[in-house]
Amino acid sequence: MSKTNESLMQRRVAAVPRGVGQIHPIFVDTAKNSTVIDVEGRELIDFAGGIAVLNTGHLHPKVVAAVQDQLTKVSHTCFQVLAYEPYVELCEKINKLVPGNFDKKTLLVTTGSEAVENAVKIARAATGRAGVIAFTGGYHGRTMMTLGLTGKVVPYSAGMGLMPGGIFRALFPSELHGISVDDAIASVERIFKNDAEPRDIAAIILEPVQGEGGFLPAPKELMQRLRALCDQHGILLIADEVQTGAGRTGTFFAMEQMGVAPDLTTFAKSIAGGFPLAGVCGKAEYMDAIAPGGLGGTYAGSPIACAAALAVIEVFEEEQLLDRSKAVGERLTTGLREIQKKHSIIGDVRGLGSMIAVEVFEKGTHTPNAAAVAQVVAKARDKGLILLSCGTYGNVLRILVPLTAEDALLDKGLAIIEECFAELA
Repeated sequence: MSKTNESLMQRRVAAVPRGVGQIHPIFVDTAKNSTVIDVEGRELIDFAGGIAVLNTGHLHPKVVAAVQDQLTKVSHTCFQVLAYEPYVELCEKINKLVPGNFDKKTLLVTTGSEAVENAVKIARAATGRAGVIAFTGGYHGRTMMTLGLTGKVVPYSAGMGLMPGGIFRALFPSELHGISVDDAIASVERIFKNDAEPRDIAAIILEPVQGEGGFLPAPKELMQRLRALCDQHGILLIADEVQTGAGRTGTFFAMEQMGVAPDLTTFAKSIAGGFPLAGVCGKAEYMDAIAPGGLGGTYAGSPIACAAALAVIEVFEEEQLLDRSKAVGERLTTGLREIQKKHSIIGDVRGLGSMIAVEVFEKGTHTPNAAAVAQVVAKARDKGLILLSCGTYGNVLRILVPLTAEDALLDKGLAIIEECFAELA
């Protein structure tokens, strides 16, 4: 009996806890660059990219070759037991890529959540303080500390009780939603006045472009004022670049466009082209604040993932993917703004580089329209296009297509999106 999406979904429901969500009732069989083929043989255009993990596309030949070569040498030793050169070489390259005119060191781990957890550990050890300020709408992971930092309860921490203490929430600015940079900075100052003295705060953490929060780019002014605030009070600034990193915003790290450097940078997702790898890069003096044994993990910096990441960095250089990221973003933004002209429920088209979003409202209002977005996602799937939604109210379409996607494929995806909005009307 041939496998179908429906039969596999039935097996999934019986075997996998319901807390593991699934956006599309599809099981993938094979994938290449910017398309996937499901178990029923249907080809779909991938505008999700594994949630920003496949900036170099599915199974880039150079990444596959690097992994195959590494598999003939060694697959695992645990770096803390027996080291291997790809880990060190990758750290050297990351130290050069992360913005900041100071000596840097890099820790490699396995997941984005793990990177954020370790960034907080490092900040606490380096400052001797415990508090952390995060922002409304921020997403930093699903582990306990990162859930506390994440500014969205449902579905991430619903029913799990209160998250760890010592975390304080500031406002993230959005001109569209009436929150200015002044409002955001004032909310940080309110924390200092009402909740915790600056000398109790180890770090301020935020995404240069909010991911789950709705692809809201942080204004440069915000970053610059936060940098000044951190310098004034001895607080570390952490840039969570898990989703924005590896070229998604048109520079290898989004903070390159902000005019200031963070003290610590987290990265993951697209850094290894689909293989699990993450890390923290920061000022050497802060990264060395923790004694030997306080950082690491059994699979942290796997030799296979390191080989993949080194190949990804080569692909970016050889194929000029940073320029391609900007071109993809311009093509998508231009196309989506043409669609916006025809459909008044589209309130905003925004993004940085090729991290692009469409925010949808009820007609003639500023009320979030999650239902319309859900319909567009479902209709697009039926037409052969995989999309994602995001945003505090679920009313934002987000596009994370591989940077290696051909223009013709981008245009085909845009045409499908236009069809979906036309059918809504």
